[in-house]
Formats: sequence, structure tokens, C-alpha cells
Amino acid sequence: MTDKQYDVVIIGGGISGTALLFLLSRYTDLKRIALIEKLPEIAALNSHGRNNSQTLHCGDIETNYTLDKALQVKSSAAMLVNYAQQFTQTDSLLYKYPKMVLGVGKEECQILRERFNEFSPHYPSMQLMSAADIEKIEPNVIQGREEEVVALGIINEYTAVNFQKLAESFVKQATSNNNSLTEVKLNTRVSSIKQVNDHYKVTTSSETLKSRFVVVSSGAHSLLFAQNMGYGKEFACLPVAGSFYYTPQKLNGKVYTVQNDNLPFAAIHGDPDILVDNKTRFGPTALILPVLERGNYSTFFDFFKSFSFDKGVFKTLGGLLKSSDVRNYIVKNMLFEVPGIRRRLFLKDAKKIIPDLKLDEISFASGIGGIRPVMIDKKQAKLHLGEAKINPGNGIIFNMTPSPGATSCLYNAEQDLHSIVGQLKCQFNEEMLNNELHQEGHNS
Repeated sequence: MTDKQYDVVIIGGGISGTALLFLLSRYTDLKRIALIEKLPEIAALNSHGRNNSQTLHCGDIETNYTLDKALQVKSSAAMLVNYAQQFTQTDSLLYKYPKMVLGVGKEECQILRERFNEFSPHYPSMQLMSAADIEKIEPNVIQGREEEVVALGIINEYTAVNFQKLAESFVKQATSNNNSLTEVKLNTRVSSIKQVNDHYKVTTSSETLKSRFVVVSSGAHSLLFAQNMGYGKEFACLPVAGSFYYTPQKLNGKVYTVQNDNLPFAAIHGDPDILVDNKTRFGPTALILPVLERGNYSTFFDFFKSFSFDKGVFKTLGGLLKSSDVRNYIVKNMLFEVPGIRRRLFLKDAKKIIPDLKLDEISFASGIGGIRPVMIDKKQAKLHLGEAKINPGNGIIFNMTPSPGATSCLYNAEQDLHSIVGQLKCQFNEEMLNNELHQEGHNS
């Protein structure tokens, strides 16, 4: 039987893969596009709201971003807002909560004052908030507090996203663009990808597809696909799992804390949970786990392959562990997973946001939290904390981890789209894409 032929095959039905599916179907003349997802539904792993912080990152309250990085993130977020406003019922995907980054103590307060001076010209809605200003929006942040505090706050913008619903919307738009040859294959597992002359053969659990271009957007599994084809040998995958804790509703919006520059992991924050009413979700913790999917222990062997322990990995991990901050953080986050003591330990961290929080108000959010694949650059002997993409320039791309997470789905997909257009010489309506997605985001 002849293999089915496609222009582009996308492997992975999360937010990244579905964003590319939408862009290709709407802005190019490619007709034969397939998206393959191993699970029976779209965006059921890391793009599902239970497995991420549901945050629309704009670069304004993320204190680990430089101004240049923040402005790129702002542009990515604007694309997402523009999409939602033009193609969906916005309120079903985007949510407005006040948000702020909280500085506690003299040093952090000074950091935020300086940051306000640098960033506020680019973020007109940003406010430098005193304790009295904070209390009007988040009274529980101030009650019982003795330390000096200030915050950088944004009051009336979109700040949360249901990324699974967004991914489903991308698929709906892609398959309704009068493009009957666009296919979405659910419950279909890819076993191998092989280059054969000028095309690729993608073998699945049910058939073999022949494609001129392949994009792999399958999270922590992408590196394994790349390495099986001889690419990405300079990387190892370090899966970092994030866990969360619930309290009764203590916050009206999102409250972040200042990032510790010595730690390559996210600082604690508190958020409303768009999937659970009347709760505040605190986290994430950061636990290194030897699996590629949270709770799926059958992926241990895949982790072992993609981790590929060698001198470069040893040097990277050794360099991290030289820092007492990192060592203490790793031990503490391991203890955060231990029943019986984890709530009491996490309470100390959560009190930085809610000083009066009580032990009996906090509970471990069982089954909540996914895995973020952090890449180890073995040649440089350091963690690769930004976007990780392998594009050898011959018709195949591997996306391991977007930065900053799902917010950048359309921005990263557009980069892949340009690679595809250049390789396949297809028609691309760049003007329409710019008009629809790159107009100044209203975020209101």
C-alpha cells in the first residue's frame, strides 16, 4: 500500500504543535498537513491547566527577564491575545486577574524600584505599589506583615489562559479553514522518523506517513526523537517536575515573588486556579524526576536514553551543586514531596506571600503539576534555560521547550513557519498574519 503523502507532519498535539497547525492552515497554501497526538485528546499533558500555572507571561513581573527578553515575551503574549480576540469567544480562554510581583525586605524593594524605572516606559499599565496600594487589592498579603514591601502591579489586563482550550481552538480553526486535507490523528503513537532522500517517513502505530517536512513538538520526548536521528547529542534532558499546594481563596489575583538569581528555577507564586473555584494555588516546587511524563513511570527508560549521562552532564550538575543555595533548594524540594512534613515545610515559603497563612489551611495538590524538560548543554556544561530548538535545516525541527512556556506558542510556531516556507517554497500570506496577530495587543 502506498504511504500517505503530506507537506508537513506535526508530532505532538499540545499548545506548540496546534499553534503551528493553525498558522500553516491559515497563512500558507499548504493543503496536506497532519498533526499526530499519542493521547485521545488534544493538549492533555503539559498544556492542560492542571499541569501548568495557567499564566499569560508578559515580561512585566518576571524579575529574571532582562528588558530585551521581556519585550520579546510581551510581543508573544500580544499575539495570543490578538488571536483570542479575533477567532474565539475571548472570555472562554483568557481571564483577567490583578497581578503583581512582591518585594519583601529592603533589598528586594530596591530591586523593584529600579526595575520600575527601567520597565515602566514600556509597560504603561505598570504601577509601583506601596503597602497601602497592595492592601487594597490583596489584603491578605499585608495583614500580619512586619517587613517593608513594595510591588510592581498590573490591574486590568488578561493574565491567565486555559491553554488546553486554546489548543482546541487552534485545531478547530485549522480544520475549518476549507482545508479538507488537514488531518488530526489522535490516539496515534509515532514509533520512528526516518529521512529517505528528499522526504521523511513517519511510522505510527497504525500507518506510515510520507512528508516533505516534519516538526516534532512533543515536550520532553522531542530530544529523544532528535537523538534517535543523530541530532542533539550535545544535549541531555533534565526533567523538572513542579508540584503545587492549595489553600482556600487567599488572593484575588496572581502574586509572584522576586527571583533568586542563584537559582535556575521559578520563584514561588500564588494564583487563582481557573479550573478549581474558590482556591488559591501556590507553587511550583521543583523536583528532578527520572521520567519524561509526571506519573507515567513507563517513561523512565526514555528518560535514561535522553539523559545520556557523561562527562558534560557530570560537570554541569557538579557546577550546580557547588552553590549552597542550589544544594539547599534541591534538598528542600525533595522534602516538599514527603507526606507528613511537606505541608509544614512549604508553609514557610508560602508565608512570604501570605504572612498569616495557617498550617491547617494548606493541602498538597495531588495530581497537579507537570514536567518541564530543562536542557543540559553538555559542551558548555550548563543548563539551557531558554527556548530549546534543534533545526538542522533539512526539513525537520525538534522543539523541546518553549520559553516562557505556552505563552510563546504562536511566536515559536511563526519561527517554524518561516523555516517551512523557506524549505518548501510555498505561498505565505505574511501581510495577513501581521495584520491579524502582530497588531498592537490591546490586552483589555
